[in-house]
Amino acid sequence: MGKLTISIPTGRMKEESLALLSRLPQCPPLDLINSRQLVVEREDLPWRIIFSHPKDSSTYVEFGAADIGIVGKDILLERENEVYELLELPIGKCTMVLAAPLSTSREELLKKEALRIATKYPNFTRRYLQERGITANIVFLYGSIELAPPIGLADAIVDLVSTGKTLRENRLQVVEEITPVSGRLVANSISIKIHSQEINFLVEELKEVTSYV
Repeated sequence: MGKLTISIPTGRMKEESLALLSRLPQCPPLDLINSRQLVVEREDLPWRIIFSHPKDSSTYVEFGAADIGIVGKDILLERENEVYELLELPIGKCTMVLAAPLSTSREELLKKEALRIATKYPNFTRRYLQERGITANIVFLYGSIELAPPIGLADAIVDLVSTGKTLRENRLQVVEEITPVSGRLVANSISIKIHSQEINFLVEELKEVTSYV
């Protein structure tokens, strides 16, 4: 039986993911931070590693291109991929929030007619609004979500916030913290059965090294 294939997101979570995996007893130091390799297969590594776009990692796992993967909870909330969520990880920590201009309170915002909310997470935002009985038009954007209210494109935004610095710089405030977000270890539904021993071993090792984080 071959090695497990693990999908690791590129971008901000790449360094944190590699640092976390490097702490496992079975893993040698992962000197891959600056590597441009998308597929890494080495004899000294316990897994085959693929580096994927953060929004694609859960899709690779869902369709079996990877047995397991590290994925942001925000992606799972948006995509609702059919994967097994195995473990919450102490990486990629931030908060999904509803934010609006400093001059607008939550009550004023939700009373607006033809409310418009900009976000990178339209599916999640739609469910969030429906659960609260809020009617709004959703404006889907790829980046610079904080730009939408100042230029009049939207009344508010739903986005991830880490330090809140970008919100403050654009005169926005958090009007509601929706849910905490962090990295998750997920598994393919077939791989979890075929490779249960290896996957469970990895989960237990990760629990051990993250228990004091």
